[in-house]
Amino acid sequence: MAEITAAMVKELRERTGAGMMDCKKALTEAGGDMEQAIVILRERGLAQAAKKAGRIAAEGVVEAYIHGGGRIGVLVEVNCETDFVAKNEEFRAFVKDIAMHIAASNPQYVRREEVPQDVIEREREILRAQTLNEGKPEHVVDKIVEGRLEKFFKENCLLEQPFVKDPDKTVDTLVKEKIATIGENISIRRFARFVVGEGIERQETNFVEEVMSQVRLS
Repeated sequence: MAEITAAMVKELRERTGAGMMDCKKALTEAGGDMEQAIVILRERGLAQAAKKAGRIAAEGVVEAYIHGGGRIGVLVEVNCETDFVAKNEEFRAFVKDIAMHIAASNPQYVRREEVPQDVIEREREILRAQTLNEGKPEHVVDKIVEGRLEKFFKENCLLEQPFVKDPDKTVDTLVKEKIATIGENISIRRFARFVVGEGIERQETNFVEEVMSQVRLS
């Protein structure tokens, strides 16, 4: 199989507007064939979805998800372009899935651009100290730290997390697929996650595992 280089991914992204991970996956499936990768992205609607991403989405819904008899709850606002789509059952089911995902995966931010710079710097300092304590050579420490910082973003930013119902795709990919099928720009704007007793010292309960078990059964 042909090696998928960063330059190839960049070119495909520039030609289609699709996300970096979507471009890399399409190139991998196409065996490095650029034109075939474009076809794959178009078949999935991801190229068209990227073009819609810049359009204003000011309608939408606020959805609630409650788990465990009221012990954990999520409110999420997801926007679309028209009131018509906001009332669409497919769109509402999608928003409900996003709320369930938030309950299970506990993201801290919607996207990496929202992570405060002081949080990033503090995390970078911690990771650097950990890496040095592991005895890694000084000349590779910064590269390792940046790689681990990427993992931090993937674990804490909603759009970069693997979707709980289909871990082979990220939430961001799910959003783009929904844009393609519905035909309007869709944007996850904000969310709030509440856990009963959170911050109060008590016996720990694994709410994430409880929600995940429910997802697996649904």
